[in-house]
Amino acid sequence: MLIASTLLLLAVLAGYTLLCAVSPFGTCRTCRGLGHKVVLDRKGRPKRAKPCRRCKGHGKRLRLGRRLHNHSRDIHRAGTR
Repeated sequence: MLIASTLLLLAVLAGYTLLCAVSPFGTCRTCRGLGHKVVLDRKGRPKRAKPCRRCKGHGKRLRLGRRLHNHSRDIHRAGTR
């Protein structure tokens, strides 16, 4: 049982690592990739609001795994100079 759960965990981590290598950017969860929030006006029609603060209006964000990879790469580069 322990071996199976360990293998499953390693498979999930390998899949996420592959996903971060192939596609480092994911959709912003706050604006759902639109780059801005959608609000309703007084008549109930959707209207464009200010740009999203989280993705700065791009609609994409850097995945956590890619951010960790970039940070560890920067630490390694600074330590080997």
